[in-house]
Amino acid sequence: MKTQKKRPERPKQPSKADDHDAPAQFDAVDRRIVELLKTDGRMLNRDIAETLGINPVTVASRIERMEKARLLRTVAIADFAAFGLDLLLTIGVEVQNRRAAEVAHDLAQLPEVFSVQEVTGARDIEMLVAVTDIAALRDFMLRLGAIAGIRSLDTGIAIDVVKYSPDMAPLR
Repeated sequence: MKTQKKRPERPKQPSKADDHDAPAQFDAVDRRIVELLKTDGRMLNRDIAETLGINPVTVASRIERMEKARLLRTVAIADFAAFGLDLLLTIGVEVQNRRAAEVAHDLAQLPEVFSVQEVTGARDIEMLVAVTDIAALRDFMLRLGAIAGIRSLDTGIAIDVVKYSPDMAPLR
């Protein structure tokens, strides 16, 4: 009787859904690509490749892989002062008679708010706000007071921005 040889099984190709579940895998080349893009988000793949001594197609495929895995996103960062937003505030919010997540969602809808976090500690929510001047701040505070569930606010006005690094995601 003739035995049939088993074909080796083909490795399972990851599905699109698997891409987001896989742990972040950055090697040294990925880190350098990201570092170069942090310096100049519009740097051409050709220039990145030349700097790193690799093929531009390799750069493009690595960037595409990192974007698909949600490990990399290229965005424009606007300068607050260039848009006349001269007052930056940190506001701590204490919530009462309502879930903090619901209040945070309402706060996030306000156009002056550019960051909202539920936090631990003395406050339930911390947010960062940018307005043009004192009159705009007064208007903002009146609208803020109309949001249900806010028990108290702890507001601080930035007098100097010592460090602002929107690109702080760690590269391992």
